[in-house]
Amino acid sequence: MTHFGKTQKGEDVDRVTIAAGDLTVSVLTFGAIIQDIRLAGVPHGLALGSDVLADYEDKMGYFGAIVGPIANRISNARVRLDGMMYELERNENGQTHLHSGADGCHRKIWRLITQTADSVTLGLKMPDGIAGLPGQREITVTYRVNAPATLTMTIDGTTDTTTCMNFASHLYWNLDGTQTWAGHQLRVAADHYLPVDDSVCPTGEVMAVAGTDMDFRETRVPEIGAPALDHNFCLSDKVEPLRDVLWLAGQSGVRMTVATTEPGIQIHDASSSHRPEKPRYEGIVIEPQRWPDAPNNAGFPSIKVSPERPYHQTTSWTFDR
Repeated sequence: MTHFGKTQKGEDVDRVTIAAGDLTVSVLTFGAIIQDIRLAGVPHGLALGSDVLADYEDKMGYFGAIVGPIANRISNARVRLDGMMYELERNENGQTHLHSGADGCHRKIWRLITQTADSVTLGLKMPDGIAGLPGQREITVTYRVNAPATLTMTIDGTTDTTTCMNFASHLYWNLDGTQTWAGHQLRVAADHYLPVDDSVCPTGEVMAVAGTDMDFRETRVPEIGAPALDHNFCLSDKVEPLRDVLWLAGQSGVRMTVATTEPGIQIHDASSSHRPEKPRYEGIVIEPQRWPDAPNNAGFPSIKVSPERPYHQTTSWTFDR
């Protein structure tokens, strides 16, 4: 573990590096951020990050971070739970609630619980009312590297009362180390996706991908902006055992397989977010998660959790070349 820097509030941030086989991963205690992923024999990182902490407090607020307790968007910035309405921060265009606002996990210092050569576990306490939601909540994330080259993440969340949880790892991927992700091949095991409105919130319709430009059931090379991507792909209608759901390959020959327990996976083309002095579309965002805006869509899988039904997610990324 090494000291990475101090936040604008003067909080110390550490970097933990874990490794096994051909894979080395660096994690920050700020936002539980995956700051760097290196595959042996590849001269560049596979996930976009920064060596400057201030970047993560500014333009790179979501890069590599754990976002939650509610990832993605809540259309009217309101959540009804057990007959009570909870007003959330309207941090996107004064209308929608995005990635839990200024109180989200990505802005917090996580405590180091355990560390070994190939794994690290971080924890975060979220008191009642933080991020606008009820419950004394405890969140843990474990990152583990297994040879030859698999990174596995588990996220667990407990609460003392009914609340909402939908966590996601917000990694930006570029397997080629190039200026943009153009030329990457993508396949997604999803028969349906969620169309969105002008505020990028789901319309409520669950649409078949067949016959649309959102059909990635067979490997293809998406063009930048065609289609514009910031959509949830529906993998299932409930949490499932860990299974392979997405395949990404760069022109360099580096390949990644994503497996998850989650029923959805958000894919964003990074048209509106980029690193300092870097172009738009530098990396493609792939976020296994529950379907967005579920509290406002009765037909979507619920994101409610309770003391009796805690939160759990497992996601893994396997690399080869």
